[in-house]
Amino acid sequence: MKLKFCGAAREVTGSCHLITLQDGYKILLDCGLYQGENDNLDDFNDKFFFKPHEIDCVILSHAHIDHCGRLPKLVKNGFTGSIFCTHPTKGLTSILLVDSAKIQEEDFKYYNRKAKKNNLPLRKEPLYTVTDVYKTMKQFVSYGYDNSFHVHPSVKVLFRDAGHILGSANVSLHIKENNRTIRLDFTGDIGRPNRPILRDPVQMLEAEYIICESTYGNKEHQSAPNELNTLRDIIHRICVEKRGKLIIPAFSVGRTQELIYMMDQLSNARELPNIPVYIDSPLAVNATDIFAAHPECFDEETFKYLMYDSNPFGFNNLKYVRDIRQSKRINSFNNPCIIISASGMANAGRVKHHLLNNIENPRNGVLIVGYCTPNSPGGILMAGGKELSLFGQIKQVNAEVFVMDSFSAHGDRKEMTAFLSNQTNSAKTIFLVHGEYERQTSFKEYLHHNGFEGKSIEIPSLGDEVEIE
Repeated sequence: MKLKFCGAAREVTGSCHLITLQDGYKILLDCGLYQGENDNLDDFNDKFFFKPHEIDCVILSHAHIDHCGRLPKLVKNGFTGSIFCTHPTKGLTSILLVDSAKIQEEDFKYYNRKAKKNNLPLRKEPLYTVTDVYKTMKQFVSYGYDNSFHVHPSVKVLFRDAGHILGSANVSLHIKENNRTIRLDFTGDIGRPNRPILRDPVQMLEAEYIICESTYGNKEHQSAPNELNTLRDIIHRICVEKRGKLIIPAFSVGRTQELIYMMDQLSNARELPNIPVYIDSPLAVNATDIFAAHPECFDEETFKYLMYDSNPFGFNNLKYVRDIRQSKRINSFNNPCIIISASGMANAGRVKHHLLNNIENPRNGVLIVGYCTPNSPGGILMAGGKELSLFGQIKQVNAEVFVMDSFSAHGDRKEMTAFLSNQTNSAKTIFLVHGEYERQTSFKEYLHHNGFEGKSIEIPSLGDEVEIE
């Protein structure tokens, strides 16, 4: 059996790993889109390290675009097999891929307009279209957690709850070859314990070979014992004391639903001001509907909360915004309100317009609730930047900026090590993926000092292939 690393190798995006059995059967673990700025990976999304028509099946860990975002391209280029995932992942993937396809179509038009103006070669077609997504979704087959199934007579698969986003799974594979069973696990993205709404991560079955994410391999998150109180105090500061608007850039899946749930709790406790709360992202609106349809994925605390409040994603003054005209009207309002809008890094989406119109008003506030790349508007605000470039305009940052970085959906190095703790005896080799190289080397050393002494821990490069016997 061979294992080839076709994405997210010394990078935090583009997850894609290929397993080739002795009989030639090919299994792809994830097929993610590369999202970032790296000149060496400019053509990553256009090319594969394999022939798509030779792939027999895909096993998808979760719905984030850096894990599922090239599936329509895979289908477009000849893949005809099944895509296996959990039930919620299928629902989330459908809306995220449609959104991604619209972006691909717009990027294609924008690139060709710019290329034509500068006498450069034109692109022939977008990476994929909404029609390609429609075809792709027909190939999905979904299973519940903890129900094993076969993708090949010699390959049994089990999904366990990764606690990262709704439907996220770690993947345990039992592969029979050479009269023995090879046990290989793929962590997907490891979630965090004690986060709102979702259950804590469930450890994988014991394995000999582990493909492990390492996003925060050199970091430990801040604890968040007073997270709800902190959010309440920020809202009070901006919307009550200063009578301004609080703008919260937030990812549409996961982060937005956590914020809604927390505000729902504040509303029931009568600690939320009597002001409008706008969820200004069509994708977030659709994702919230899917969250509400899967209470079986909620943790015990949220499940008990449902007995008190049957809708944890709805309260008085909460307004879901789909129409672009309504989104624009929000900027003309002068009264206090809360605006939660994508994207989380404020580098795209409707939130950029809200920042453009409100960042210079000292009455207003901006709350950053997740990781932002340094050069994104969110990253600049986190670093204390005094001005932002938005749609070609330079805006002074007069609004008050707050940061709550305890919202991360990725486990830190302690949490990931605790998640792997049941593997200390069985593991022969751990392959670190989905992380920047510096963080991976730090995590490798940390693992060697915390239960994995003497174990083989590898950091593969893009395109590396290893033989597993």
